[in-house]
Amino acid sequence: MTKQTADKPIVAKLLVATIKFLSWFSLKNQQKIGAGIGWLLSKFPNYNRNTVRANIKTAYPHLSSQEQRVLSNKTLIENVKIFTELGAIWEWPATRQLSLIKNIHGQELLDAAYQKGNGILMLSPHFGNWELLGLFLSQKEPLTVLYQPPKLKSIEDYVLKVRSKSGNNPVPTDVSGVKSMFKVLKQNKMVAILPDQDPGKSGGIHAPFFNHPARTMTLVSKLASKTKAKVLFIISERLADGTGFDIHILPSDEGIDSTDELTATTALNKGVERCVAINPAQYLWAYKRYRHPPAGTLDIYKNNEGN
Repeated sequence: MTKQTADKPIVAKLLVATIKFLSWFSLKNQQKIGAGIGWLLSKFPNYNRNTVRANIKTAYPHLSSQEQRVLSNKTLIENVKIFTELGAIWEWPATRQLSLIKNIHGQELLDAAYQKGNGILMLSPHFGNWELLGLFLSQKEPLTVLYQPPKLKSIEDYVLKVRSKSGNNPVPTDVSGVKSMFKVLKQNKMVAILPDQDPGKSGGIHAPFFNHPARTMTLVSKLASKTKAKVLFIISERLADGTGFDIHILPSDEGIDSTDELTATTALNKGVERCVAINPAQYLWAYKRYRHPPAGTLDIYKNNEGN
């Protein structure tokens, strides 16, 4: 669970005001603002640049140093766009938001899952703009989403409001939230989870992610094995021309519902890797995915300042 900081209402008001201000711009211009900030971040040492470079070096060791640097710079630009796009994704009317979806790849997988009649477990890695996916998936019926509160407590009411306005049902990352997800899936409805952040020591095990150990949640396999829900991956890819996004729906790997935790978490990470491969720069490499390594494994983030 995310540890929330002390209440900072002034900071929260500034963030909300910034998002509302950005909503007056077109999506393309929102992205240009994000690209400019990301470009600046790529030019001098800072926390985000250091983290991105460490992650890229670890996940793509076959790339040359120059290729890693180019991908890292592109990633910083794409990752900042996630914030500047919130003007559109959180403030625009639903019809205008949905008009940003230009193509849907793999719709037949979702249609088949609906026709089967079991619960559906949608896994949305931190790729492109994942905030758009809640609205997309809730068009047929309300979507239950595992909700992790923001670090800044003062902004939580706003975040819950914008994420719930389409009929979504956010549930907390605690025992009550997990029980709610089991209940929803057993009722043959849909649940969505962002499966690719550190679940904490008690919530996961280390499994290979781009051939390097990353602590990975076991909740997905527990939900899938006990409810027989269909597991699919879904991402929202940002289009280069600034007109919107393409939705990609992908099948999960065999073994994701295994009762063997290593088999299941390895399959989960393989699915995330396939999503990332669609456009590696749009993955949230600014997050320390490899933090808390297992004993005997190098912490890739140590002594990384100034890179």
